[in-house]
Amino acid sequence: MRRLFSLFNVLSAALLVVAALASQAVQKPPTPPKAPTLQVAERTPMKVKVYFTDPQVQALKAETRTVQVAQSNPRAVAQAALNIWAAGPAGSGLLAVVPRDKATPKVYLRGLHYYVDLPAEYATLRYGTSGTRMLLCTLTRTLLETRGEDVTFVLDGQPVETLGQIDLREPFTRQDCADQ
Repeated sequence: MRRLFSLFNVLSAALLVVAALASQAVQKPPTPPKAPTLQVAERTPMKVKVYFTDPQVQALKAETRTVQVAQSNPRAVAQAALNIWAAGPAGSGLLAVVPRDKATPKVYLRGLHYYVDLPAEYATLRYGTSGTRMLLCTLTRTLLETRGEDVTFVLDGQPVETLGQIDLREPFTRQDCADQ
């Protein structure tokens, strides 16, 4: 008489049970993933001084504006200030330095040094020397109002020697734009 619980029969039965359980597990619909919990950063209002020009394009004029920033780090505040700068002044008697349809420059910060990436379209503005200097000085004074030592300008992500007739090989400081 053959043995009912031989090693072969026990292993075959165990393998059959494992196969049936695996088949059920594979056919079961997957559990839906949990929705991620998003944390919306709270925006805090901050006052910044943004520089524009007078109607004669001879002097810099400051305008204090309130910006909403999600992070109060210096780079986020500087980028928010440049967004306001590109949008133009709110008050009368001041002129925007760039047309409203132009892109906003991107700002980067390393230590106390700002790096401003001007969009390529800024090279085609044809402002002349005083207009280009006013453009660069309004940016410089806006960024260096509260912190920083200097501002280095690049055009479309690449270092350039000049923008119009203005030399960009050296960074701009507060003193470079003090006489404006």
